[in-house]
Amino acid sequence: MEEALFVGETQSSSFPTTFSAREEKYCLHYLETQRRNKIRARTLLSYCLYRRVLILVAFLILLTYTLNIVVRDFHPEQDDILDIFDFGVLGQKSVSDSDELFASTVTETDEDGCLAEEDDWVPDWVNFRLLEGYFKGLKALVPLQMYIPEYPRVGNAVSPPPLARSESDMPVPIPYIAQPNYQYGGYTTKHHEIVTCYLDKEETTPAPNLYAYKGAVQSQPEAVVGSRSLLGIRDDVCFDRFGRYGPYGLGYSLAEGGLDVGMDTEKAASDAVWAKTGKIDYSNMNWGDAQDRCYDANKKHFTPEAGDSTSSSPDSHRTTSRTAVVVRAYVGVDWAPHTILNLRALISEVALRSGGEYQVHFLLHVRDDDAPIWADAGVAQQVLDDNVPAEFHDICTLWSEPQMRLLYPGGFNETFDDPSNSSAHGVYRGAHLPLQHFAVQNPQYDHFWNWEMDMRWLGNYYEFFDRLDTWARDQTRVGMWERAQKYYLPHYHGSWDNFTRLVDQETAASGRGTIFGPARFLGLVKTHVEKLSPGGTFLPPTCHRPGDDWDELLSQHCGVGENADLITLNPIFDAEDSAWVFAEDVTGYDTSLPIPPRRSAIITASRMSRRLLEVMHEETWRNRHAMFTEMFPATMALHHGLKAVYAPHPVYLDREWALAEIDRNFNGGRDHSTSGSGSPFNYENEHNLKGATWYYHAAFAGQLWRRWLGYAQMDGRGPAPGNFTDGALRGGREEEERAAGTGRMCLRSMLLHPIKWEHPDDEP
Repeated sequence: MEEALFVGETQSSSFPTTFSAREEKYCLHYLETQRRNKIRARTLLSYCLYRRVLILVAFLILLTYTLNIVVRDFHPEQDDILDIFDFGVLGQKSVSDSDELFASTVTETDEDGCLAEEDDWVPDWVNFRLLEGYFKGLKALVPLQMYIPEYPRVGNAVSPPPLARSESDMPVPIPYIAQPNYQYGGYTTKHHEIVTCYLDKEETTPAPNLYAYKGAVQSQPEAVVGSRSLLGIRDDVCFDRFGRYGPYGLGYSLAEGGLDVGMDTEKAASDAVWAKTGKIDYSNMNWGDAQDRCYDANKKHFTPEAGDSTSSSPDSHRTTSRTAVVVRAYVGVDWAPHTILNLRALISEVALRSGGEYQVHFLLHVRDDDAPIWADAGVAQQVLDDNVPAEFHDICTLWSEPQMRLLYPGGFNETFDDPSNSSAHGVYRGAHLPLQHFAVQNPQYDHFWNWEMDMRWLGNYYEFFDRLDTWARDQTRVGMWERAQKYYLPHYHGSWDNFTRLVDQETAASGRGTIFGPARFLGLVKTHVEKLSPGGTFLPPTCHRPGDDWDELLSQHCGVGENADLITLNPIFDAEDSAWVFAEDVTGYDTSLPIPPRRSAIITASRMSRRLLEVMHEETWRNRHAMFTEMFPATMALHHGLKAVYAPHPVYLDREWALAEIDRNFNGGRDHSTSGSGSPFNYENEHNLKGATWYYHAAFAGQLWRRWLGYAQMDGRGPAPGNFTDGALRGGREEEERAAGTGRMCLRSMLLHPIKWEHPDDEP
């Protein structure tokens, strides 16, 4: 019997990306560019009276002198120009390349308390040593109990040099199965049997497994933000590119049914991933048909049969709720081969390998507002033919901004602030609107993952979604908002229990009290969805007893076992005083009253419940309320007392940060969190996340991902600090094939974002 890794085994002891790769998703790109100029508009127009008076005087002198020149028709020599102020800096070229971090920014205060400029300033994190262990390969694979990370350091331990392995001695990958063992008796006594799902109608090719290696690469750094083990994700396995994507078309030609990528990289002993299945031919794949067939074959697993829904017998079979994974795409997006590989993996792992528990859809934004996609089926089909690979046509739903204006007609009244100066119906500020409509049109799903094209999960997608769902369900509602606003750093904070106690202590010390239940503020309107819930509230029975007062014992169980309405992948922070660009992008509320309380999570990727989306839908059409895309879901959960959690998934940093410095910068806001003044999401603080694997402008994510795919990259070790396109070319086939090298990379599970391009030929 073939060996396979089941995720449940006991371990070893030891919103929307709607722009091209050249465009940024936020105004931050513009703001960063301005920040790099030698004199910044924000600095000139600051609240310091002294500076504003000087600027005014300088302007008046310059204006007077200019007028004098015009009147006299006089052209002075250089020596005749007033030298009271040095204007030479105005002519210097600003740095605008998005890969080059800083030329100049604010660093210190002058005598009157105003921020001053220092031309050669660089952020502190640039001075930390760049880590090398990420880029070691399979020849350095060791059992987990022998693994010593390069970072964070464990006492005085130093990682030993890699093992000397020949190609014939290379480790062998084995199938990695993240789903439950559907054939196990303990499973089938509680659930209906799951029927195997196939790629083809003839049922000759079952959905494949991906492959993993047991162990960890010696000296590979640990994640310093978040934790796999906390979420229930295995950390004693790693994935190379062929085990991850070989089953879906990497490493073989179009003629063989593959995608013609990966063959130009190091591939020692990679044939193991095709030994059982062969190289699967995807040339005639239809993912819509495959998902529908899979669900139909297992429908009784999700729909109660007669007698099952009302029977209290322990022998009755449980039904499972379904989740839609909604991938956001747009006309003009680049469906490069590696993008297709990633989407095939997503569909196969979460939908087909689960028997239909998940179903993947695409929401395709049609940017041409004049295209008659609703009036002419031929036009709609042409949009698909021109913009989407045929294998994904049947799972695409088209939408447009004019459609959103029809679904949510009329204006939204006053706006507190609109820094993007764009429509609330548009994709930039209202990317959640088509998802709200999609949820209304698809009542078969209880939850909806909002996913983006430029994100990659290095690991099994089912394991990621399933474990986050389980972990979030187990979280108590008490203190959830306070925990959700803080980055969890396990090597600094210790265990999750210790982290929870720390947050409780910080909350008590702040004097603010714990947020619980629906928010209370002037202008709050209770939704019909909320009124129709049991007791007129979204709080579950575990949080209250009729006629009983709150007690400490009851609080420990409040919300435990309740599905989360919102799961985010970054902290949920209080936008007030955070200096986040869109903190006051709030529309439709009475602007004569204080702005409503708000919460936000950067990056729109998140899981939302049906009832949260119903609340958002009603708030939009009935109450005419709108907020910036990343703020609306979390704020609606806050306003209406829904369960919201931040899932601390593993995030890596490219440098050897001091742990205390990570906490100081990542949790530098109010009450040692990401909220309020000092927030890491203040646009002047976001540079700290440039060297991370997960943030909307994280440059390290793309660098690490492309190295893992087998392509050489600049190592960022050049003279320009923080420039990820500087330095020497490292990695790639030549380096991985060296006899003294360690082979191709093998990384443990992680999320990476943004991935704007993958193959060197696709570099913009």
